[in-house]
Amino acid sequence: MDLSTTGVAPADGKALAAASTTVVLWASAFVAIRSAGDHFGPGALALGRLLVGAVALVGLLVYRREGLPPRSAWPGVVTSGVLWFGLYMVALNWGEKQVDAGTAAMLVGIGPVLIALLGGWLLREGLPPKLLAGMAVSLAGAVVVGFSMSGGGGSSVLGIALCLLAAVAYAAGVVSQKPALRHASALQVTTFGCLIGAAGCLPFAPELVSDLAAAPLSATLDVVYLGLFPTALAFTTWAYAISRTTAARMGAITYSVPALVVLMAWLLLGEAPAMLTLAGGALCLAGVAVSRRG
Repeated sequence: MDLSTTGVAPADGKALAAASTTVVLWASAFVAIRSAGDHFGPGALALGRLLVGAVALVGLLVYRREGLPPRSAWPGVVTSGVLWFGLYMVALNWGEKQVDAGTAAMLVGIGPVLIALLGGWLLREGLPPKLLAGMAVSLAGAVVVGFSMSGGGGSSVLGIALCLLAAVAYAAGVVSQKPALRHASALQVTTFGCLIGAAGCLPFAPELVSDLAAAPLSATLDVVYLGLFPTALAFTTWAYAISRTTAARMGAITYSVPALVVLMAWLLLGEAPAMLTLAGGALCLAGVAVSRRG
C-alpha cells in the first residue's frame, strides 16, 4: 500500500510511521479478540483491554507531564471515548463471537467510507459524488457477506449486524476525535478517551473478575496484549497521524487492515472465510477505494 497517496505527506516520516504502526497493530487486534473471546465475554474483554491500556497511557501521561486536556477538547474526547473506546470494542468483541476474524475485519472495513461521509458533513471536508457511489458499493458488499453466511443461522446475522454497528461507532468516534486534536495532544486525547471508555464498561467488572479466574494464561495475555499494543500504542499513533491530515484520508489508510487480518487469522487461527464471503469483503473494500478516488 502506498501511503503517500492517502493524504499523509511523504516528507512527514513520523506520521507515516505512526500510520503504518496503527494498521499492523489494529489488524492483529482482530485475531487476538477472536482468540481471547473463547474465555472472556464481550464486555469483560473490552473492560480488561481498556484498563490495561489506561494504566499504560496514564503512566506515560504523568511521565510526560501533559496533564488534562483543555476544556475545548473535552466534547470530542468524551464522544470518542463513549463511541470508539466503549461501544465499538464491545460490539466488535460480541460480533467476533459469531463470525471469524477476517469477516469481521471486512465488515468493519466500510468504516473509512462512513468516516469520509461524516467528515464531509460534520467537518466540512466535502461530499464528492464518488464518495456516495463508494458507499453504495460497500453496502452491496455487506449484503453479499450477509448472504454468504445466511446458512449460519441467526448467530451469523447477529454477528454481521454487530460488526456493522462497530463500523458506525468507529467512524463516529474518529470524526468526533478530529476536532479535539486541534486543542489537545494525541496522548491526552487517547488517554482520556480510553479512561472514559473504561468507565462506561465498568458494569462488566464482575464478569471480568469471573472470567479472569477461569481463563488460561494465554487468554489473559491476549487481553494484556490488546490493552498495551492495539489500544495504548496504536490509538496514540493514530491520533498523532490524524492530527496531520483529514479524517477521510486517515480512514483510507486502513484499507489494508482486512487483508492483513485474513492472512493473520489463517496463519494463527486456521480461519479462512468462504469464497463468497471474500467476494463480499472485496466489494466492501472496492467501495472504499471508489470513495477515495473522489
